[in-house]
Amino acid sequence: MDTDDTTSAGLLDHIQRQSSDPHRRILFTGATIVTMDADLGVLARGDLLVEGDTITAVGPDLTADGAVVVDATSAILAPGFVDTHRHAWEAQLRRIMPDIDDLGAYVMTTLAGYATVYRPQDMYIGTKLAALTAIDSGITTMLDFSHNSRTRDHSDAAIQALLDTGIRGVHASMGPHFGEWHRQWPGDLTRIKSQYFSTDDQLLTLRLATLSTDEIAGPALAYGPELARVAQDLGVGVSVDAVFGASSSEAVLGWAKAGILGPDVTLIHATGLTAEAWQEMGASGTTVALAPTSDAQIGLETAVPAVDEALAVGIRPGLSIDVEVALASDMFTQMRALHAIQRMRAVNAAYGTDQHVMRISTHDVLDFATLQGARTNGLHGVTGSLTPGKKADLLVIEAEGLNNMPLNDPIGTIVLGSDARNITAVLVNGEPRKWDGQVLDVDLPALRSQVYASREYILNNSTD
Repeated sequence: MDTDDTTSAGLLDHIQRQSSDPHRRILFTGATIVTMDADLGVLARGDLLVEGDTITAVGPDLTADGAVVVDATSAILAPGFVDTHRHAWEAQLRRIMPDIDDLGAYVMTTLAGYATVYRPQDMYIGTKLAALTAIDSGITTMLDFSHNSRTRDHSDAAIQALLDTGIRGVHASMGPHFGEWHRQWPGDLTRIKSQYFSTDDQLLTLRLATLSTDEIAGPALAYGPELARVAQDLGVGVSVDAVFGASSSEAVLGWAKAGILGPDVTLIHATGLTAEAWQEMGASGTTVALAPTSDAQIGLETAVPAVDEALAVGIRPGLSIDVEVALASDMFTQMRALHAIQRMRAVNAAYGTDQHVMRISTHDVLDFATLQGARTNGLHGVTGSLTPGKKADLLVIEAEGLNNMPLNDPIGTIVLGSDARNITAVLVNGEPRKWDGQVLDVDLPALRSQVYASREYILNNSTD
């Protein structure tokens, strides 16, 4: 990010000093702009204006009186990535089981073991670490599927961590699978909404999190008419995890019959479902969150991310990280894994025949990681594209680094060439959260100390 006569640090200082001004203007100039807006497309060279927390203009040769001007000539501007499903509280246990190949082993080690000894402060540290890492790698919106809400204090700690990082967070609350807990969920959601989510125009939103069936943790956590009514009464969406296989297919058909599918419901994984289940999902407009590396690496049902099945019924899915105990933390990995797996399957299925195969493109997976992710989280009117009127959740991506130059195709460069080191700046809701390649407002030594202390407590006190 080139800043001409003004240092980048000076620009940041100027921007931050005006942070309380709702009319503050930041004008990015000379960038290649990947809008992910069907009408605006890609601008080979253009400008983008942020006023307060909102994108107000995208186009060539913009002017704005009093704006802080950031020369982005050697950069790509893109929407922030949207993570539709991550169990953020697990972050201090990252890659503790990198070669796990069985869902049951994950469940017993993490959910029946480590999770049971988490204190509220451990929830806070794990969630904060996950959110800061998300920002560092360009994820501006993260749905935290917080399924370790043992007490109201655990829930409060997870929400506070999202607030303290400045990410656009979605707190999806669920009671734990195993161990002792206060049984305050889902009743406590009424208090949570009143205390933290009292308006629609705020950085954090609330969803109800649940499971597809009662096989793992019993009927209290399984989606059905009762929990659907809870969500409806609260006016929140629903995220349903562990949707895979024959039992989930039967559950989907039951939800369709009960009229509790729809655009406000997200089904996570959706691996190994029947054609009949997919037909009901497509007909109802239900959204889907894929977890490409989770399905493939852990081996969930067919182990194949269900992108073809989703597209066949008109669902354009969002993407997600899932569990950092075994998987990568960033969206670049998810996009590349899905792009490679789908194209491999398509070509392999047609090998030796004259059959035409449908292969997804880099534009498709970037769409899944941005606009469709926002739709999946119920935020498509807020974020997911660089559309005037949407909130300013955006990335500045270095295009002339060793791994990206020369810039030929900007979408291909984002999906196949870039990584966190190329993201020089991240804005969330118009506020800089990463600048000059550094995440802001983080005392890294203090955070590191807290993370290690939390990890040691968990490992020393769990039964695993």
